[in-house]
Amino acid sequence: MSLGYSLVKLVLKLKGEKKTWSQDPIDYIKKRKQDVHVPNRRLFLGSSYETKEHLQSKITYITPKNIKTDILLMYCHGGAFVYGPTQENWKALAKIAKETEARACMIDYPKAPEHTIDVITDNVYQAYIEATKVYNASKIILLGDSAGGSLILTLAQRLQREQKNTPNCLIPISPLVDASVTNAKIPEVDVKDIILSLKGVRSANTMCAGSLSLKDPLISPLYGECSNLPPIHLFMATDDILTPDQELFVEKVKQNKGEIDVIVGKGMPHVWPILPIMPEAKVGLQKIITIINSVINDK
Repeated sequence: MSLGYSLVKLVLKLKGEKKTWSQDPIDYIKKRKQDVHVPNRRLFLGSSYETKEHLQSKITYITPKNIKTDILLMYCHGGAFVYGPTQENWKALAKIAKETEARACMIDYPKAPEHTIDVITDNVYQAYIEATKVYNASKIILLGDSAGGSLILTLAQRLQREQKNTPNCLIPISPLVDASVTNAKIPEVDVKDIILSLKGVRSANTMCAGSLSLKDPLISPLYGECSNLPPIHLFMATDDILTPDQELFVEKVKQNKGEIDVIVGKGMPHVWPILPIMPEAKVGLQKIITIINSVINDK
């Protein structure tokens, strides 16, 4: 374990992060105190930006000084469907855009409990359809962490189901794939997870699902169609309660002869590539940049 990771663990403990995820109902109002809907210019690392309203979403486009590709990076942030984006989301996306010299956009979608999963997923879908009016679908890469990882997977499943053009590839980071979180392996991982806890995650998912079952494919891509999806580069962590379900998702994609590459953060927590300070996070983020650059170089 690096010194940086030790510091992150200490800060999370002092903030009571695990405790906030151990509440039912989850205090989403408190979680929203870390929201950054209108980011400070310094977060963009010299890139310009423009925010547009679309349906109930805010879509912020980040344009690096030197664009050398016609690829568009579309990012869905995490936050258990109830909060976000946070400063960490913005910093990660700005870094990725700068290093790949590609235009990127953050989809700040509507949140639960004010909005349920049908509205949230449709906002993401419509943002993608709007983007395809300017970009060829094969030039779009979808990224998302946690709940955002779930949203890009369910988006790809919907596009496949409706026989719409799918994106070049998907990069989900610690995605939620089964909102019911009933996997028998989860409790033993809960002890090691320094961020999430079963009770709070299920509470947030219930707020988002509305009248739907927590195992409905609209909120749980594990139960959706996993054949003919775009190539997937999935980042998971050994100390994350969402990992046991991600392992089932990986097997299902493989059984359907899908292309899925798994990057495992050993001893790492939830969404480790976008956490601050940690050298392990820098390695994870660089891996994401390398994946995107390989797509750019193939074009």
